[in-house]
Amino acid sequence: MIDEARFKIKAGHGGSGRVSFRREKYVPKGGPDGGDGGKGGSVYIKADANLNTLRFYAGKDRFEAKDGVMGGGSKEHGKDAKDIVLTVPVGTIVYDIKTKQQLVDLDKPDMQFCLAKGGEGGRGNWHFRSSTNTTPRFAEKGTLGEKKKIQLKLKVLAHIGLVGFPNAGKSTLLSVLTSAKPEIANYPFTTLSPNLGVVKTADKDGLIIADIPGLIEGASEGKGLGTRFLKHIERCKLLVYMLYPEDDNLELHGEKFARALWKQKQKLKQELEIFNPKLLKLPSLTVVNKKDLFNEKQTQTVENFFKTKKEDVTIISAVIKENLETLTHQLQILCK
Repeated sequence: MIDEARFKIKAGHGGSGRVSFRREKYVPKGGPDGGDGGKGGSVYIKADANLNTLRFYAGKDRFEAKDGVMGGGSKEHGKDAKDIVLTVPVGTIVYDIKTKQQLVDLDKPDMQFCLAKGGEGGRGNWHFRSSTNTTPRFAEKGTLGEKKKIQLKLKVLAHIGLVGFPNAGKSTLLSVLTSAKPEIANYPFTTLSPNLGVVKTADKDGLIIADIPGLIEGASEGKGLGTRFLKHIERCKLLVYMLYPEDDNLELHGEKFARALWKQKQKLKQELEIFNPKLLKLPSLTVVNKKDLFNEKQTQTVENFFKTKKEDVTIISAVIKENLETLTHQLQILCK
């Protein structure tokens, strides 16, 4: 998934005004008639709900609008240059690389913003005639178009972000709760880019869920996929911590089994905190997946242990679709 891009943009210069005088057979002293120059093209950026990647901008280093045309004789106005519109996915943020300032956050479909304004056309010499200067031999030059070097960063717009280590079952859960079809396999890093799905609710728009590629311990230091995709959960209303019993923990009994899951969540929170401490302030839900792999006694132990930590936990099996109705109900309540 291409979710970042940087390139130069340049608006067109305004066309210069024309120095011209009437040249007619029976008008020996024709006055000035130089027309104005046309406007330079501006560079706009627009959010398109049909796009989900910045792939179009990969390998592109610049986008330039054309200059306005110089004015003509007989007060003819030079042709304005066409504006250019760069379309990007909803959720794209634009930064000015030189000033490091955010220019716009395109968080709504069809939202449009002018990145670089085209230059104004210069006035022709017709404008400068007067009783004391009946033959002005000068005209204005067009003004320069703006230019910038910008960076695009796409942050997926979703209500719910699924966060967990590889093989936690995030992609499987997304596939059974929504109509999304992410790649699913029993090995780490099956998901290499965020997947989106929509949970049907009483609200006709539903809830958008983002499956964020799996973290590993040390991701904040660049291990595994690093924190490359964590920016996609910064807009979420709710984080779902997806926990699962690792193979070597399935044989644990009593509190040790529950404590291993608790430690797993703390490691996830630690990686999020290093990336952006504000993420820990978002409402969250803890889900333990793969209930089909452990027994009822272990299930009860997990629920009791998390209660001692003053946290609720929902235990599900995405594979056999156990307890998913309860989970869906909880998601709807927490996202209101």
